[in-house]
Amino acid sequence: MSNKTLSILSYITIIGWIVSFIKSKDHLPKNDLVTYHLRQGLGFFLVSFILNIALSIIVAMIPSLYFINLVGIVLFIIWIIGIINAANEQKKALPIIGKAFENKFGFLDR
Repeated sequence: MSNKTLSILSYITIIGWIVSFIKSKDHLPKNDLVTYHLRQGLGFFLVSFILNIALSIIVAMIPSLYFINLVGIVLFIIWIIGIINAANEQKKALPIIGKAFENKFGFLDR
């Protein structure tokens, strides 16, 4: 697989992220673009997972706050932006959450 494909795949579900991670280990030397998007993709999945659980609990306790589930639309837009950045082979952080994950997940560098 090409580096561009692996970068895009890192945003397509957690299974796609795992496939991209395993395939990127086969490429030597490591590609900075793929590693960058693996970081961004993993960070996005962690944030969206935690946020969805928290919002589900809040809405279950206070049903009148059902409108906060619209945060899912914001997450969808962020996800699309990540895929577009990977397709354009750009190392741009995801809006709102991307800067937090640029230097995290050190295991990806090995």
